Amino acid sequence: MPLALLALAISAYAIGTTEFVVVGLLPTVANDLNVSLPLAGMVVSVYALGVTFGAPVLTALTGGVRRKPLLLGLMGVFVAGNLLAGVSPNYETLLVARVLSAFAHGVFFSVGSTIAADLVPEDKRASAIAMMFSGLTIAIVTGVPLGTWIGQTFGWRATFLAVSALGIVGGLGVAALVPARLSQPPASGLGAQLGVLAKPRLLLAFAITALGYGGTFVAFTFLAPILETITGFSSATVSLVLVLYGAAIAVGNVVGGRLANRRPVRALARLFALQALVLIVFTFTADAKIPALITLAGMGALAFANVPGLQLYVVQLAQRHAPGAVDVASAMNIAAFNLGIAAGAFFGGQVVSSPLGLGATPWVGGLFVLGGLVLTLASGALDRRERAEPAVC
Repeated sequence: MPLALLALAISAYAIGTTEFVVVGLLPTVANDLNVSLPLAGMVVSVYALGVTFGAPVLTALTGGVRRKPLLLGLMGVFVAGNLLAGVSPNYETLLVARVLSAFAHGVFFSVGSTIAADLVPEDKRASAIAMMFSGLTIAIVTGVPLGTWIGQTFGWRATFLAVSALGIVGGLGVAALVPARLSQPPASGLGAQLGVLAKPRLLLAFAITALGYGGTFVAFTFLAPILETITGFSSATVSLVLVLYGAAIAVGNVVGGRLANRRPVRALARLFALQALVLIVFTFTADAKIPALITLAGMGALAFANVPGLQLYVVQLAQRHAPGAVDVASAMNIAAFNLGIAAGAFFGGQVVSSPLGLGATPWVGGLFVLGGLVLTLASGALDRRERAEPAVC
């Protein structure tokens, strides 16, 4: 694997840390800024919305910018956003800082995915994307706990200042290791690029991402209370269990990338089937500690295993159906990931509030993933039909 992928992974590590670490700091932020916990939670929601809506639009607007300067500019915006968060005097400034960081997040992962795929031979592309996203998964395992500790010890602003330092390291890595000459798709107008939303095949792929990836978050959002109230772990033990979950995510991301290198659709179908099965099984193992841990390890491994395949598949479809807007299609898929997270968390909350209760979130999430599986099989059938059409002619 080229060293340039290491620079992308380091940058992804910084971005992943700032995305997830704030969850552990919400009580501290709420107390310091004198706002309610739900209002502090808007810091998370605003970030997700910034990624969802900012990624495709900004990627389209920057379509004519050379890719290496674009990556360097994005890391500059990311560092600026986190520096602003690190010196925020009030709640409103913090929200602005989070939106700024989110804009850099969405475009970086959309453009970075296509760069990673271009740096390696065709049969290694999913692995290359997985290596870049490994920075995100490793951030869940190490960056988030470390950032939470920094925030609890030195104040939440110190966490964002530390993340901005990580962003500088990532930017220096991009400057030193990413080649200056990268393939550049022909620039199209904003309307033409956003025309990917009129491509049924790409819309189907985005729906696969939102359902298949987001389904896990129906249960994951409420994993801590599940482990405490149903499984019976103490709050201190839950933190250790979440580290195990994060480690499983990191492993699953690498394995999923290798599986998706040659035939991403087939790999995605198998991964979604396993993911749905594990979620449903977790419904029955959650009340026993050892079975719960075993199931949870499988759930973590499968949670990110589909990410490289989903991103590669969208890039492949865009190259066939929207060749002038590959980066924008990639950005739309990043938005679909975030929509999946938001939808999974929302519907999980509805399940918890309903008569079904907390214990039903895993199997409901499994149904979401099964929906992603059905759409994957349908998309695969359309692929086979497209390949057969020239032969018929």
